[in-house]
Amino acid sequence: MTVQPEQMTPQSGPAGGKARSVYLSLRGEISSGTYAPGATLPSEAKLAAAHDVSRVTVRRALAALSDEGLVETRGGAGTRVTGGTGGVPLSADIALPHLFQMGRETTARLLSFSYVAPPAPVAAALDLPAGARVQRATRIRLSEGRPFSHLTTYVPEEISSHYDETDLAQSPLLQLLERSGTRIEAAAQSVTATAATPDVAEALGVTLGAPLLSLTRTVRDAGGRGVEYLSALYVPELFRLDMTLSRVRDGGEGHWRPVIGEGA
Repeated sequence: MTVQPEQMTPQSGPAGGKARSVYLSLRGEISSGTYAPGATLPSEAKLAAAHDVSRVTVRRALAALSDEGLVETRGGAGTRVTGGTGGVPLSADIALPHLFQMGRETTARLLSFSYVAPPAPVAAALDLPAGARVQRATRIRLSEGRPFSHLTTYVPEEISSHYDETDLAQSPLLQLLERSGTRIEAAAQSVTATAATPDVAEALGVTLGAPLLSLTRTVRDAGGRGVEYLSALYVPELFRLDMTLSRVRDGGEGHWRPVIGEGA
């Protein structure tokens, strides 16, 4: 896993759907190298036509990129990509060793901590009996002071009793689980998209309704017991989830299989 944080202000990008859409599209092309440092972007007219927006909308998007030091506009010379592209999004491999590393190389801020009855999806995922309680904690994770994820974790009470609120504010949860004697073995997760609610938008410094990556993960120990349920929201322009796949063939039919491990 490589960690190369973005350099962005808390309210990065223009507000408003169309301008922000153009901004995110151009920003992604700059980060990916489609437009390398020194390259000249298409004219405002061409960008407006390509994105089916007005030139005023394009100017707002370019102004936001300029404010971040990603481009500069010179009269008669167009808009040029600068050398300060702000790096690539924070990148995490799906493998558990890399999840531990991310916890060590970023910082977290604890927003809430309590013991509650688990929501039905959490109880089902962790195979909890009726009447069970979980420790629920909400944190934001930051890279160089910039929030990039909003994390809500649920841990069965008998496991979470080995650490307290202060511990969780200072150490990654997976580290605390292992320190308490839990042997982390596997995790299952799914990724989709969602929009920022008011509380999440405020915590991450994004606009209300901004698109976010939504990830849920159930972590199990060596005995197959559910030890953590994670609901995570990521700012898409700041975070990328990588997975290495291998091509395998069974009975003449091929499919992709994840490669999980240190070398993935």
